[in-house]
Amino acid sequence: MSRMIYDYTKEVLERVSFDQKLFIKELKKAVKILLPYEIDHLRKWLLFYTSEKPELKKCLSIINE
Repeated sequence: MSRMIYDYTKEVLERVSFDQKLFIKELKKAVKILLPYEIDHLRKWLLFYTSEKPELKKCLSIINE
């Protein structure tokens, strides 16, 4: 079940990546919902994903809090 939430979170973040404000909003929600090890996985995924979208790089600070 938990893995499904993590996968869904990634899917949502990909879908809203066109709008930085929406991306930040969904990322904040994800940090509240996901388990600590899932947040670590999400952090790694975000590093990879934002390498192609530099406008989202500053959103990494949300997950590093």
